[in-house]
Amino acid sequence: MSVYDDLARLGSATVYEGGGRGGFVDADLVQVVPGSRAAGPARTVRCAQGDNLMVHAAMAALRPGEVLVLTMPEPAPFALFGGLLATQARARGAAAVLVDASVRDVEELAALGPPTWARWVRVRGAVKEEPGALDVPVAVGGAEIRPGDAVVLDADGVAVVAADRLEAVLKGALEREEKERVKAEKLAGGALSYDLDGLRAKVEDATR
Repeated sequence: MSVYDDLARLGSATVYEGGGRGGFVDADLVQVVPGSRAAGPARTVRCAQGDNLMVHAAMAALRPGEVLVLTMPEPAPFALFGGLLATQARARGAAAVLVDASVRDVEELAALGPPTWARWVRVRGAVKEEPGALDVPVAVGGAEIRPGDAVVLDADGVAVVAADRLEAVLKGALEREEKERVKAEKLAGGALSYDLDGLRAKVEDATR
């Protein structure tokens, strides 16, 4: 099992907490494939506004297991990604696609993948006229995503882990998972988080 398999299993919330509450995408996203989860190194794309020429260029660079991150200078509901691009991404082995714009052909995406998260679902198409940039730092929902950073996606949202912090964050997330397992057993036995977490004292001291 790879580090990305572990991150996907742990999920975005646990990775975010295990990493010290840094690096999350603060945006409402559509999870096109319900129940999906994925993680992988980012392959970043910055398109020209309303233009998806560089998404087509990215297919030539995409490697198996990568998360394709598609952005524009400003988020807007242009469909940067749809069925034919998904067919290519699937054939290239993409782990997932994160689109800070809109997608279309969602029934096809949901049926065939790859797992896709998008800010909008809209039919409005993009043009293919202006080159953008590949493998550059981009920002999605306030989170900087650099080429090779780990992107963790599931029903809760998206967490981002800097490539040079990957092992440390994974260690923290695994420790949090075990801590929560032990705590869940106590809660199932009737204990209260109000007491386990020292919250009762906070309330009672404040109300004296």
